[in-house]
Amino acid sequence: MVVTAIVDEGLGNSSYLVDLGDGGALVVDPERDPRPYLGELERRRLRACFVVETHLHADFVSGARELVASGAELLAPSGSALTHPHRPLNDGDEIAIGGLSLQVIATPGHTPEHLSYLLVDGREQIGLFSGGTLMSGGVARTDLLSSEQTEPLARAAYRSIRERLLTLPDDLVVYPTHGAGSFCSVGAGSERTTTIGMEKRNNPLLVGDPDEETFLDRLFAGYGSFPPYFLELREVNQQGPTVKGTPLPTLPQLSVAQLDTAITNGAELVDVRDVRSFAQGHVPGSLSNPWRDQFATWLAWLVARETPIVFVADRSVDRQDLAWAALTVGFEHIVGELGGGVGAWAAAGRQVSTIPVVDSQDRNDRAILDIRQESEYKAGHVPGAIHIELGHLAEVADQVPLGDVLVHCGHGERAMTAASILARAGQHNVTVFAGALQELGSLTAEP
Repeated sequence: MVVTAIVDEGLGNSSYLVDLGDGGALVVDPERDPRPYLGELERRRLRACFVVETHLHADFVSGARELVASGAELLAPSGSALTHPHRPLNDGDEIAIGGLSLQVIATPGHTPEHLSYLLVDGREQIGLFSGGTLMSGGVARTDLLSSEQTEPLARAAYRSIRERLLTLPDDLVVYPTHGAGSFCSVGAGSERTTTIGMEKRNNPLLVGDPDEETFLDRLFAGYGSFPPYFLELREVNQQGPTVKGTPLPTLPQLSVAQLDTAITNGAELVDVRDVRSFAQGHVPGSLSNPWRDQFATWLAWLVARETPIVFVADRSVDRQDLAWAALTVGFEHIVGELGGGVGAWAAAGRQVSTIPVVDSQDRNDRAILDIRQESEYKAGHVPGAIHIELGHLAEVADQVPLGDVLVHCGHGERAMTAASILARAGQHNVTVFAGALQELGSLTAEP
């Protein structure tokens, strides 16, 4: 029996492919893009027989239906109330999968319907698929459904962890879905897998065998902002996304005139080129979101999912990867890309905008705008900097001074996104800082 982790570093999640030993495989919590799973299945000459979901996901569109289309059976919590074909599971169920079995453990907390799965070979407990209930150094947050449910779900999470999971053997391997980099997580460490014993000893939320109130205090202290699309994808997954299959159709190439029409009809122009390419020339009004692991998170954070999307890209970006990234966070209306890119736009006689970038300390009495997350800001920031999280910037762009502004993040990508948002709001005296944060001077930390 071999468990292979398939990790999405951008969303901070892990899916798992389990070789059942009889030519079949189990896939746990797959994301929408089926290519990593189909590729691993082909490489190991396996067929997907079962797909299991731990809960209704808020941060990504499930890929379960893509794998069901290739012949797998979907197993999911009965409380998910899925409207597409599946086998509903409840606490205490035991499911035969090849020569192994899955024992179902109800672990509400992160979501009301959440289940964890104990993988068993005969009498030997092999591993626990814990979803968001327990992970290396943390647990998943409970505030993604509504403020009214946040505390009741947190109390349920405490009982699930304490009474259902920490009673399992200390050496049992835990395979979480959420982890480091996930906005669903609180306190997650860098390791993708762990053991029950390690979490008892080292998990900051659980160390010292806390009582329920202490656990809640620790958990709530770790909550920060999260993308608003998290409030929408549970329903998408409940209804079941459209099966796309592979490969996806080639992105249509739009002329400048067709782009004009698309924008008039409400499309968002998203430029996925790197920071310096965007800085040197871009279509006025376009949103910079450089292609990287975190691309999908920021796309869905800053653009409403129902918005039609047109991309500006260069040769460095694989178009299949780009389209699947957008689909994985729920964008169904991908219009295409600007054929010929910014060069075609300029050749049509259209204005090309630029944004200056600096790498070294060059404040020149500029106001400093820090657009990182609150936790990053508190860990160390430039004294006197204006702090506005990137996810909220468009709503409060009028709070940014009208004079010269130097905007920074950690590497430049989010800062360029911020600069493009400010440009759309009429703030053009913005320079992006792409150097190390420490170059801006001594940093101040907050508790």
